[in-house]
Amino acid sequence: MNIDINFNVYSDTPKGKDPDSYSPTLRKYHKNLWSKKLPNGSLFNLDETITMRLHHKSELGEFILSSDSIAHTYTKIKSTSDIIKNIDTDELEKFVSLCSTIGAYIIFPSNRINNQMTINGARGVNKKIRDRFDLTLECIRRYYAKDSSPLNDTLERYESFFDLFNDFEGYVNFFLLQDLITNDYSSIKFFMPFENFENYPLPNNIEEYKQYKYNLSNFVLARCQRMKGFKK
Repeated sequence: MNIDINFNVYSDTPKGKDPDSYSPTLRKYHKNLWSKKLPNGSLFNLDETITMRLHHKSELGEFILSSDSIAHTYTKIKSTSDIIKNIDTDELEKFVSLCSTIGAYIIFPSNRINNQMTINGARGVNKKIRDRFDLTLECIRRYYAKDSSPLNDTLERYESFFDLFNDFEGYVNFFLLQDLITNDYSSIKFFMPFENFENYPLPNNIEEYKQYKYNLSNFVLARCQRMKGFKK
């Protein structure tokens, strides 16, 4: 299956619905990209036997996974509304369109454990993360390094999923996230200055929003290229 890195996942999503659940093309792209060998050599085959989800069952375990956006534009939330109205409309539309391509999506486990939040949910409501994927990836890096983070409890619940990739390098390489980390896998290339989760995670002004938009856009574009040229 060819991956169209310019395909807008909203284009085949029913109006008012979430592409993560309702775009058949997005789900097929995920299935194609992530059905491949894990770092340990085992094959991670995904099927679509569960409605709106991807599924894997083998000696590795059973995993139910859903799509999640990793490129939020924050164009529809109250806290950034005064900033957004000062950004050029064409510029903003291009940004939103880019963040609606396959390079802006990943999969996470979607099953609730002990009725607690999933990774998707926890990173969205956590006030130190607010859905930023660079901050989420820092939490994942710290998880593998056995360091604490705002998402530590949530990530630990999904230990069996993260064990599939052996370590942080394995996770990054599997999901083609290399352009968001340094060459030695030791740190994240944050979209905005990082102060150990102490600073407000969303842009505070036009300059910060433009910095966020620039760095996020470059990451999505680079990841799209990795997907375009990726061979299993």
